[in-house]
Amino acid sequence: MNGASREALAAAREQLDTLADSTSVDVTALAADLASVTALLDRESGLRRALTDPAQPAEAKADLVRRLLGSRVGGEAVDLTAGMVRSRWSQSRDLTDALEELADTADLIAAQRAGALDDVEDELFRFGRIAAGSHELRAALADRAATGEAKTALLNKLLGGRANPVTQRLVVRLVSAPRGRSLEGGIESLSKLAAARRGRTVAEVVSAVPLSDQQKQRLGAALARIYGRPVHLNLDVDPAVLGGLRVRVGDEVINGSIADRLDEAARRMAG
Repeated sequence: MNGASREALAAAREQLDTLADSTSVDVTALAADLASVTALLDRESGLRRALTDPAQPAEAKADLVRRLLGSRVGGEAVDLTAGMVRSRWSQSRDLTDALEELADTADLIAAQRAGALDDVEDELFRFGRIAAGSHELRAALADRAATGEAKTALLNKLLGGRANPVTQRLVVRLVSAPRGRSLEGGIESLSKLAAARRGRTVAEVVSAVPLSDQQKQRLGAALARIYGRPVHLNLDVDPAVLGGLRVRVGDEVINGSIADRLDEAARRMAG
């Protein structure tokens, strides 16, 4: 997002946090309502443009939201959406993207309230790794001929009783309404949102053998010093690393494996 949309999203995040500070607000229901609004605006491009038209008075757009959504979703979702359409958006799609993010964040707040945010982060990462390693699963979830109901049933079979309900809802929503995102990209975005709930950065760590608890603590502390904030470790094992570690934080890759050093030596010799 650019300019005005970034500012509008920041304001919407603050409004969501204010709502979530009240334990009387059912954030799980709020997440479902915001997801419904996202789906509506994704389908109705004319409505989306009307709600983001800078030529229209802000209060008139908010009133339109109240008339359209008042009987469809809860009051918190109506108020949040009305506040968002008062803001200025650089592109009409940015409003829908922001609503989608807030829906996912509300579900993550539910996990945080239950003390299960760490579990959700780990489960999202593991599901992403499983999907990346299974061509059949990726094909089934990306199959455009398959209905959303069929994909949901498959995911419920895979995750039901094995994953936190928040993880299950997030993955089902991503797969049933990808909105142009790949499965890998969507899982990565969800992981970043989960990390942001604790102000943490996510590091994907690949090692030749599983790390001990002491090694995890040392690595987490070292990365926290580098990035100036807590870092959550998503751990994976790959014997091809041969030793050492490969760490990815966002777009930055820290290569410390024997395999990487051998590759680098080979490139220098070839040069």
